[in-house]
Amino acid sequence: MRRALVLAALLFVAPAGAADEAATPVATSTPVVDLVRVVKSERRLYLLSGGQVLARYRIALGPHPLGPKRQQGDGRTPEGRYVLDAKKADSDYYKAIHISYPNADDLARARALGAKPGEAIMIHGQRNGYASLGIFLQRTDWTNGCIALANADMDEVWNRVAVGTPIELLP
Repeated sequence: MRRALVLAALLFVAPAGAADEAATPVATSTPVVDLVRVVKSERRLYLLSGGQVLARYRIALGPHPLGPKRQQGDGRTPEGRYVLDAKKADSDYYKAIHISYPNADDLARARALGAKPGEAIMIHGQRNGYASLGIFLQRTDWTNGCIALANADMDEVWNRVAVGTPIELLP
C-alpha cells in the first residue's frame, strides 16, 4: 500500500518550471464588463464592455416601474447612476448584488417628501424556493423595487460582474 502511495505521489509531481508558468497571467478572451445598464421600459439588463453589448437579460421590476424611486415602499426601481458595491451569496433570493442606492440626490428627494428613501436595492435571482416559477415570474413586475433575473441569468451576471462596476438605471 505504501509503495502505491509513493508511486501516486511521483505521478502528480509538477514538472520543473510549472510553478513559474502558473504565476504568469493567462490572457482571457472574455471581455471585462465595465458597465451594467438597465433599461426599465424594455425590461432588460445589459452587460457592456467598451460601449459594446456583451449580453442582455430579461428582468422583472417593482409593481410601479415608471419614474424614479421616491421613497421606501413605493414599489419603484431607482433611476440614475450607481455602483454595484457588494455581492451577497446568502440572500433571501438566489444571489444578490447590492446597488449603492440611495445617493445624495435620492436622500434629498425623500427628505423633501418627509419620507425615507428606501434601501437594499439589489439585482437578484428568484426568491429561494421559487426557482421553478422563474419563467412565469419574469413576465410580471413582482419585486419591491429590485431588479430580478431568472436564476441561470443571475449566475452569468454574478460571474461576469465585479464589485465596483458602475450601473446605469434608465427609464
